[in-house]
Amino acid sequence: MKTLQRTLTIIKPDAVKKNAVGDIIEQFEKQGFRILAMKMLEISQHQAEQFYAVHASRPFYSSLTKFMSSGPIVALALEKENAIADLRKLMGATNPASAEEGTIRKKWASDIENNAIHGSDADDTARFELSFFFAGYELAQ
Repeated sequence: MKTLQRTLTIIKPDAVKKNAVGDIIEQFEKQGFRILAMKMLEISQHQAEQFYAVHASRPFYSSLTKFMSSGPIVALALEKENAIADLRKLMGATNPASAEEGTIRKKWASDIENNAIHGSDADDTARFELSFFFAGYELAQ
């Protein structure tokens, strides 16, 4: 029996500003992801700090939270078999200079910080991140 997996992705402020949202969503659909929920919103730096709390001790934490609160983002709940691994492959390396051709970061990211997209990295992270942006009733069945 095949098991579907859920993950969260965020189209970051730099990609929203570049009008990349439609192209990125098209990539999700072409790769077989089912969109369960989607919303465009702006988050405060405090909310970004809560979301990225796991990175609080890292040197990039302050600039990351400032960047994520700098403009609109698009949060999406996605579902498919192997969703987390497949999304991370589609996203490409964190540093777009190292990303493979055909990945979202290779196409839309400017640098390691303005890297277009976020994706959950594990099941437990995905559960936390999905619940951060979406109430259960907001997810399509």
